[in-house]
This record gives sequence, structure tokens and C-alpha cells, in this order.
Amino acid sequence: MSQDLSPESTPAAPVKVTAKTLLLTVALMLAAIMQALDATIANVALPHMQGSMSAAQDQIMWVLTSYMVMAGICTPLTGYIVRRYGRKRLFLFSVVSFTITSMFCGAAQSLGQIVVFRILQGASGAFVVPLSQTIIMDIYPKEKHAPAIAAWSMGTLIAPIMGPTLGGYLTEILSWRWAFYINLPFGILSTIGVVMFLSESKRDPNAKFDLFGFALLGTAIGALQMMLDRGTTLDWFSSGEIIIEGLLAVLAFYIFVAHMFTATQPFLSRTAFKNVNYVIGLSTGFVVILVIFGTASMIPSMLQNLMGYPVLTTGMLLMPRGVGNFLSVALAGHLVRSVDARLLILFGLAMMATMLWQMSEFTLEVSDQEIMVNGLLQGLGMGFIFLPLTIVTFATLAPQFRTEGTSMYSLMRNLGVSIGVSVDSTFLARNTQVNHSELMAHITPFNRVLQALLPTVATKGAQSAVALEGEITRQAGMIAYNDLFRLATYLAIGAALIVPFMRVPKKGVPDEPVIVEA
Repeated sequence: MSQDLSPESTPAAPVKVTAKTLLLTVALMLAAIMQALDATIANVALPHMQGSMSAAQDQIMWVLTSYMVMAGICTPLTGYIVRRYGRKRLFLFSVVSFTITSMFCGAAQSLGQIVVFRILQGASGAFVVPLSQTIIMDIYPKEKHAPAIAAWSMGTLIAPIMGPTLGGYLTEILSWRWAFYINLPFGILSTIGVVMFLSESKRDPNAKFDLFGFALLGTAIGALQMMLDRGTTLDWFSSGEIIIEGLLAVLAFYIFVAHMFTATQPFLSRTAFKNVNYVIGLSTGFVVILVIFGTASMIPSMLQNLMGYPVLTTGMLLMPRGVGNFLSVALAGHLVRSVDARLLILFGLAMMATMLWQMSEFTLEVSDQEIMVNGLLQGLGMGFIFLPLTIVTFATLAPQFRTEGTSMYSLMRNLGVSIGVSVDSTFLARNTQVNHSELMAHITPFNRVLQALLPTVATKGAQSAVALEGEITRQAGMIAYNDLFRLATYLAIGAALIVPFMRVPKKGVPDEPVIVEA
């Protein structure tokens, strides 16, 4: 039974979701999993790559920086390329080229080669997530967007959960090269599914390309990504390079905004940015991503460096967070059809803020059970935020702006991750130093509390002094983490304040039962 999966052919009620539609959804999901899996596995394999290529720490970081910069620059191109060449062509190009460049990354023999291949990988993979999300919204009618996006999101959540474990296993048992070779089966299966089941969208061979606007936006994104990735290493604005990159990012973005609102045919549509839901959704999503993924990336170092957990145990302690996220996305997919999406978002943010505040009270003696329960509840809160936020963000956006809208949505998420990680790393490093100095001020021979707790410090010399210094450093680090989680709590509350301004569209006809045909 043939089926046209173009956005113009919306099924009539009752909604019939054929087996071909479901198989196409799986193919799109596999591509998104491949792209997300590659990012998490590459991070795990980085130390092994460094040793294999005899690279310094700042040199091996280019493996991550090159990918992030190129992906950030290319993501906004999604809308124009789809208009000009069609969504099927772009998606096939993206998946096939991403798979091929992954093989090249695995076979690279030098740092220079892998950096070049990572640049190509970033350029090709930039389109996977926004385009797959757009196609999901195109092939399902509007009243089925919630369960469809929920299913797609649940699939993409598998990658962050299994990525570090799978990456560590492949790297230890085989080699770091398999962190890239693992993409091959995902790429092949996704390509087959897209070739068989995805129809081409309408194309406009005469679509105009705003080269000046793209150059400005690309320059701003590239400079910002470079500044964020290298800022911690170069001590931020004490470095001339970081100053230049910061000024270039601000200047290019300012000119781009001015150009967008004055040009006849700008690179990004002005109409989309007049949509209140879309703008608030971008802003809220950016803040939430910055808070959640920024703090989440710091938790492993807290568990390993301060509390002494081994890598495998750390992974087990963090697993409930992913499980909670997975479960809550499924639940939110059902609730969003009968409950005001804004209430679900606010509930998720309230849960996140509560758990972050609880983490601000953690000590070095916090139990494993408390860490796991906190992570589980945080994961549950995340699902109630992201799925309803995605639904409301695009609920009132016209279909012709979806591809461009999802590309900017994906870009803001990526920037939120980059900014969150960079700012949080710097915050922790500097706060730890400040806390260490303040604690050391109380270490004197006249401190009676210290004498009562550690009576051997004055008699056993250097060994006790080293132990005391290590404990002070651990305590200073824990206080810095507490301050970070408290700041994240305030940001989550701030994001909640703008959610009520989003508009929830009036409900149309009630959802009809989904009929699955062979």
C-alpha cells in the first residue's frame, strides 16, 4: 500500500498511521541516535586518542572543537538547502556523508587527519537532528505531533544513556577507532529506510541565498564556539585570542541582526521571529539546556575527583537520570494532549529547581541512594520540560518555517550546552580557589577546633600537612559545586517566569484512534 509522506498529504480522520510511516520514524530515529551517540562516545575515547597520537591536551581538544564549530556554522543552512534541493536529498547526503566521514575518523593516522575528518563530520551531521524533527512533524498530522515527537525523543535519549558505557567498552576491548566505526550500522539502516519511505518535498530551484547574512551568522557562531571551547584553557579574557574572538562574535552578530531586519530577502525569516511562542520557546530552551547540561557535565567530575568513585560506579550512579528522562518523555507525550503544556513545563522546572537546590546541600558524605534518587527525579523533570516545550514552540509556527525553525532550535540547544559547560567549568575553578584561600585562613596553630579534630597535625609533620591540604581542597571544591547548583536553581526559576507568556492554541477536533496498517 503506497503512501505519500509529503506534508501536503495530511490523512483524514480517523488518522491512519501505516507501517511505512512507522518504519520511516525508526529510520529518522536511528540517524539522530547515530549523531548523538558519536558525540558522547568521542568524549569517552578522547584520552585514548591522545595517547595513540602522542598529542598534548590542548592539541587533542581540537578533535571536539573542530566538530562543534563546524556543526554550529552549518546548522542554520538547513532551511535554505531544503528549499533549494529538497529534504530527502539533504537528509540522505547528511546521513551518508556522516557515516563515511566517521569511517575516515576511525582510520585516521594523525591528529591533522582526524581534525579534518571531524570538520567534515560536523558539517554533514549538523542537519540530522533539525531535519529529522521537521520530517516527524511533516509526516504526522498536528494532533499526533505529541506522541510522534515523544517516540522520536525517547529513541534519541537512548544514545546519551548508553554512549559512555558503550564507548568505554569499545575503547577498552577493541580501540578508540571503534567509537567511530560503530556509526556504520546506524548509517546503513537509516539510509535504507529514508530511500524506501521518505518522499521528496517541494523544491524551489530559484531560491535566493543571502550569502552576506550567512557569512555574518557563521562568523558569529564560529567565533563564539572557538571562544567557549578555548576560553578555559587560555584563561579567558587575559588572552588576546579570546578577546578577538569575543569582539568578532558580538560585532558579527550585531551586523547580522541589523541586516536581517533590513534586507529584502534575509538569510533567516523575520516572520518566524515575530511568533511569540517560537521566540519564548527558543529563549526558554536555551536557558534550560544551559542549566541542565551545564550542571550535568560537571557531576561526573564531582563524583570521581571529590568523592573518589571509579568510572564504572559513576556511570551506574548517573544512569537513573537517563532512565527518569526516558520514562517522563513517554508520560508527557500522553499528558500534553489533555493538560495545558505550560503547566507541564512549569511542573518540570519546579522539579528541576527543587532537585538542584537539594544538590546545593550535598556534602562529601552524601549517600549513593540520595545521588541516584536525585538524578532520577531530575530526569523525570527534564521530560516534562523538553517535550511540551517543543510542542508549544512549534504549535503556532507555519509549516513553511518548520525546517528553519528546528535548525535554530537545535543551534540554540548546542550553544546552550557549550556556554553552560564553559561557564560552569570556569565558575568551579575560580570558586574552588577562592574557597580554598578562605578555608586556609583558618588553619593556624591557634585554631582550637582544628587541634581537637586533628591533634597529630602539629606532631607528624609533612605527611599530615599534605593530608590536610588535600582535605581542604576537597571541601573547597564541594562548596564550589554547592554554589554552582544554587546558581542553577535561580536560573531555572528565572526560566519559569517567562513560560506563562507562551500561548497554547485552541484544541481542534479530539484525537482519533490511531490505526496501524500493514
